[in-house]
Amino acid sequence: MSEVVLIVDDDPVQRRLLEAMVQRFGYQPMVAESGDEAVALLIGPETSRIDAVILDLVMPDLDGLGVLARMRESGLNIPVIVQTAHGGIDNVVSAMRAGAADFVVKPASAERLQVSLRNALATKALTGELQRLKRKHNGTLTIADVITRSAAMQPVLKAAEKAAASVIPVLIEGQSGVGKELIARAVHGTGTRRAKPFVAVNCGALPENLVESILFGHEKGAFTGATEKHTGKFVEADGGTLFLDEVGELPGPAQVKLLRALQEGEIEPVGGHRPVKVDVRIISATNRDLIADVKAGRFREDLFYRLHVFPISVPPLRARRDDIPELARHFLTRIVAEENKRVRAISASGMALLTAYHWPGNVRQLENAIFRAVVLADSEEIGVNEFPQIAAQVSSDASFDQPLIEPSPAMVSSWPESESVRHAPVLPAAHSLSLTDSRGEVRPLDDIERDAIRFAISHYRGQMSEVARRLRIGRSTLYRKLEGLGLDKEAAVQ
Repeated sequence: MSEVVLIVDDDPVQRRLLEAMVQRFGYQPMVAESGDEAVALLIGPETSRIDAVILDLVMPDLDGLGVLARMRESGLNIPVIVQTAHGGIDNVVSAMRAGAADFVVKPASAERLQVSLRNALATKALTGELQRLKRKHNGTLTIADVITRSAAMQPVLKAAEKAAASVIPVLIEGQSGVGKELIARAVHGTGTRRAKPFVAVNCGALPENLVESILFGHEKGAFTGATEKHTGKFVEADGGTLFLDEVGELPGPAQVKLLRALQEGEIEPVGGHRPVKVDVRIISATNRDLIADVKAGRFREDLFYRLHVFPISVPPLRARRDDIPELARHFLTRIVAEENKRVRAISASGMALLTAYHWPGNVRQLENAIFRAVVLADSEEIGVNEFPQIAAQVSSDASFDQPLIEPSPAMVSSWPESESVRHAPVLPAAHSLSLTDSRGEVRPLDDIERDAIRFAISHYRGQMSEVARRLRIGRSTLYRKLEGLGLDKEAAVQ
């Protein structure tokens, strides 16, 4: 799902023009005919869907400055691009002071508006990501920070909100990589213990002979190598939350001591002579079927029922495909900043490819795919070229009809030789240009050129500057060719 841009203008002609431009840029338009209608959308249930606003300053009743004031009162951080036919410096200053991100004068050119929208959305994404990382570091990440627009995730968020209002033990279930720890951090950051520690332990990564020492601590001299006292994770999390990731991997002896800690609210360090009282909220997670493990004797039944008090099941990424574009843009923003790359966006065909893929590794795999694409990108936009392994798998699916194109030389040079041969996507015949006609004769050059230009206009959604740049010709040359080849009327419809 593309970013949603709210268009606020009382002029129906101007609204239609803006709506067409926004669609051509690859965004999803939402329209309001007045300032009051815009405010109702901005502070209502649609708020989370709106990514940017194009706002007319001069409107009857509630004008643009009034809308900006209402947004500021409501604490909304949605970027606003102000548009007016009166471009005086006083209007510019007033709009900027009221919180506008940019200012354009009617009639704004498509190129100017596109740049303004792109910059506003990029700035918003980067600001949001920095704030999210800061809250994650401070342990104050909230449920509102969970990036999702999928209906499949709404029951998860509602359950997380209810869990956050209590200290009830929570068991988060889901496949590896779906974001179980993120949900756990959000529950902690939304609850009453958010000012206390959040301590995460990957139970599957603990050496079996040190599990009890790491979780419950040990006294000096308790075993060979115990040269000093260690408090353990339970004491570290005292007053806060202990997150036991992959809790199904705990060995039997540690399960017994964990059960006692949950029942009595106290732990006994290895080599200790008296128990230590702890006040810890337990959130656990697993990618296993714990009920099957209980039946097979691999997991204690009494411990299972202690942990499985409030289960939350996180669906796999393929069951919430509406989240893929939003997550992809989120990862792109962060990774571009970390890698200091000039990548601005993911192309429409690239996003369609990501949405079509089944993601067996879930969100973690998507993040890694975006990371690789950013590192290997040769331009400011990444697309099908930068996802060769995914394209190779999706291209065999008849339901995916986006054109797959040859990977760039920079990408091929970065692959092992066997991988470059195995994963190079093949251009489907439906999107190739035939050089011969039905009789096997070479087609006229004008016909081939006409098909190439028609495809480019469709592929870049009528953005003629981009079409000219990709075809490596000037815009004036492109328009001359359109007229000469009889494509000018087709281009006008785009």
